[in-house]
Amino acid sequence: MKKYCFSVIFLTICLLLSSVHGYSQRFIGFVAAGANFGQIEGDDVHGFTKIGANGGLGIKLPVNRKQTMSVTAELLYVQKGAYSHHFVDTLYYHSSMFEDVDRTQPFKTYSKCNISLDYVQIPVMFNYEDVRTGCTFGLGFSWSRLVRAKETYNGFKRTTSIRSGTYKTSDWSVLANVDVRLYKNLSLGLRWEYSMVPIRTMHFLCGSYNADGSFNVKRDDYNKMHNHVLSLRLCYYINEQFERNTRTDKYGNTIGTKWNRVIPEYE
Repeated sequence: MKKYCFSVIFLTICLLLSSVHGYSQRFIGFVAAGANFGQIEGDDVHGFTKIGANGGLGIKLPVNRKQTMSVTAELLYVQKGAYSHHFVDTLYYHSSMFEDVDRTQPFKTYSKCNISLDYVQIPVMFNYEDVRTGCTFGLGFSWSRLVRAKETYNGFKRTTSIRSGTYKTSDWSVLANVDVRLYKNLSLGLRWEYSMVPIRTMHFLCGSYNADGSFNVKRDDYNKMHNHVLSLRLCYYINEQFERNTRTDKYGNTIGTKWNRVIPEYE
């Protein structure tokens, strides 16, 4: 999978170089900041209830003269994971991690689950802008490197870390993005993200506690876990220039957005 993704990145760079051959292009820098709303598929905890931060820097490279099509690359710090005030009737087990659990204690359904996974992320997006509405639609992929890992199950803190081997250090994801221009250089974006490969395979025992405190195992399962994230963020484009749109229809209504991007002349 890694060789495949590196091949895609290399092909993307080649396409970019070929697209700009013959005329000059201008890189556009931007700053992004916002919030992540995450969950982990496969952990029996549902809902986008894990709130984290995301932010960083990016560059945009227009690939046509009207600048309606572009490729963006970013360097971000993102926080993913899962969170719940309540927990399901499931006992999670991992021999190298959960040795500190006292299994004689009764199961507490009100105890919270909290998984915190922080990554340094490099997304690459292919974008198309609708000049009439100012909306930009993007598809792409990303590679993320795990830099911090913590988790709590049923009130017990685990020894999970980036060195424990519990979670894979690389997360390969597919992305979809919609940006709406708010005012000139400022836009509001909604991004969807899902892991293409599992970040962890969890071995857990499903069952319930008996009245005497013993655990009754009903089945032994293995779940593949994937990050699933929705992001809401603001982007500010540093070196883009705009001018007021003067195009109107026969009724005097503005055609397109209030502000148009100034497109530099090519050589």
